[in-house]
Amino acid sequence: MTGILILLAILAVIIFAIWLTVSLVGLLITLVVAGVIGYIADRIVPGNLPYGLLGAVVAGLVGSWIGGWILGGFGPSIGGIAIIPALIGAILLAFLVEIFWVRSRGRQL
Repeated sequence: MTGILILLAILAVIIFAIWLTVSLVGLLITLVVAGVIGYIADRIVPGNLPYGLLGAVVAGLVGSWIGGWILGGFGPSIGGIAIIPALIGAILLAFLVEIFWVRSRGRQL
């Protein structure tokens, strides 16, 4: 009886470790996809997003939310992010950031 409880406890730990690893890999894939989308939006829009790579990841994540809200979740999806709406939303966000960032801070060379 004790042996069965030990085996069940080991099995539970293994299942939890696999779940944790898969969820962390999924989070990493989502962040990488958001970073790539934010980077592409940053290259399309004149000017630069503030905060470099972190700004690109945030633009990709927020752009994904905006694009999904406006256009829905059509097109291919990677890491839980619909690529086409996310890119359109990130471009829109980058335009807004560029307009308000330049206006509030002034053009810095």
